[in-house]
Amino acid sequence: MTHTLRVVFAGTPEFAAAALAAIYEAGFPVPLVLTQPDRPAGRGMKLQASPVKRYAFEHGLEVAQPPSLRRTGKFPVDAAAAVDRLRETPHDVMVVAAYGLLLPQEVLDIPPHGCINIHASLLPRWRGAAPIHRALEAGDTETGITLMQMDAGLDTGAMIEVARTPIEPTDTTATLHDKLAEQGARLIVQALSTLERTGALAVTPQPVEGVTYASKIGKHEAALDWRAPAAVLARQVRAFDPFPGGAAVLADGTTLKIWAAQAVDAAHLGAQAEPSTIVSVSPDGVVVACGEGLLRLTQLQKPGGKRLAAREFLAGMTLEAGQRLRLPESA
Repeated sequence: MTHTLRVVFAGTPEFAAAALAAIYEAGFPVPLVLTQPDRPAGRGMKLQASPVKRYAFEHGLEVAQPPSLRRTGKFPVDAAAAVDRLRETPHDVMVVAAYGLLLPQEVLDIPPHGCINIHASLLPRWRGAAPIHRALEAGDTETGITLMQMDAGLDTGAMIEVARTPIEPTDTTATLHDKLAEQGARLIVQALSTLERTGALAVTPQPVEGVTYASKIGKHEAALDWRAPAAVLARQVRAFDPFPGGAAVLADGTTLKIWAAQAVDAAHLGAQAEPSTIVSVSPDGVVVACGEGLLRLTQLQKPGGKRLAAREFLAGMTLEAGQRLRLPESA
């Protein structure tokens, strides 16, 4: 099917690439794609194009990569050139998904139908940079996608459409990301089709109650604080897969990555032990005492190694009951 609604797209990671692919493959003209500048990545720290840029190039779409869209920021010349290019590019609406750059009011005002954001949470819960991670970390039982008419605030715009999805006990950020990326892609194509057909989208202001903020994930958050309840640490491990992972530090300073873990009842293994003590080691996992309950580590990785199930990991590295893991300096 061929559409006439012209869509400028702004996004950067895989989550955004899924939406761009859905829009383009549905037949909507995409005269311009905005994505962040190439970044150094990998062991060689070579510049790598974003997933959105790669998709755009593979399909012959025009790409712009301004470092900023704010004339008052550090890159006023680049921002001015990008804004001018937007003004000169005939389009009807802009779709934004995990772009990573702030859109000033000047940019929001350019598309005749404004800017629609695909946000991976049930707004107003988890406004901000890391909604998938924080929903898992907090123990939320559901999340979803909110399509939002953007304004100058941080994810404060009126809601166009909401789709919910349950968070399964086994979900990680990686698995939940893929579910939500697919859901967001479907939802935006439906909304664009409605906009093209009717000329407008109904919006609902966000509730004033229940606002939370999903701050960006930092590498320092990987450290597992064994004084916390095992259930909290299990959620942390799930939330931080694939980045930054959980981190357990041995007494000699060796850092192990923890990629999968389950909370188990302390009564299951008898006597209480001080938090951070390894209480048992078996092919089923390495069980560590926590502030409340026990955490069974079932997928681990040593420095320079691969992610391995506990059985395979223990074949190449010895851990013993009674060993203590280091506690983070700050609780």
